[in-house]
Amino acid sequence: MQITATIITYNEESNIKSACESVAWADEIVVVDSNSTDRTRDIAAACGARVVTNEWPGFGAQKQFAVNRAEHDWIFSLDADERVSDQLRTSIDTLKKQRRTNDADGFVVPRRTYYQGRWIRGGGWYPDYQLRLFNRTKGHWKLRQVHESVVMDSGARVGELAGDLLHYTSPNAAHHHKMIGERYAPLAAQQMFDEGRRTSIFGVATAGPAAFIRSWLLKGGFRDGFAGFTIASFAGHHAFLKHLMLWEMQNHGSKK
Repeated sequence: MQITATIITYNEESNIKSACESVAWADEIVVVDSNSTDRTRDIAAACGARVVTNEWPGFGAQKQFAVNRAEHDWIFSLDADERVSDQLRTSIDTLKKQRRTNDADGFVVPRRTYYQGRWIRGGGWYPDYQLRLFNRTKGHWKLRQVHESVVMDSGARVGELAGDLLHYTSPNAAHHHKMIGERYAPLAAQQMFDEGRRTSIFGVATAGPAAFIRSWLLKGGFRDGFAGFTIASFAGHHAFLKHLMLWEMQNHGSKK
């Protein structure tokens, strides 16, 4: 069982070295970069990664591009701001040593996020299971603009690995706000528009408060104190903004 670790990047010079070191156990590391203007590609190459440049086609498409460039069928997908914990690495090492024909075709891992100086427990941010290790002959990345995920073929078997995937997300509020406004909300709105979903003034008005309540109360964000409140507030802002952008698209024909 040989594994290719794949990482997609754009201006990730502050993250890429640690990301590559986190998957140094892999039989191959493939970094697909969308024309970074910093030292991302040079640093990745110095870490032993095979670096490929590809114009940005969207999250799902870029991750599938990386899968298609891998030498091995087993893929471990890592984001540049993620790290493999020691326990997760041990689980993968054990799987490689004990590989049997009746094992799963893909494996989900729990992702734990570090935010505002603490590991988050609630708000829907943990365990946040992600399917990251899979056989590419039995699955592929869904070609979505945002919230991309691996889709396994009918009949494929999915197991679970012990150990967290560690996610070091937005370093500060300004970065979090910028990512929502410039990336996630516009992409989510476009995705909804393309899928035929529509909203209303009532939908725009209620999306934010509903998302806040869902994150803060229903998903236990209150357990994380002020960090949980911040996460819930940004969740509300994101929901409001994507619905507002969707409303603009459907009423003014302005696709972003």
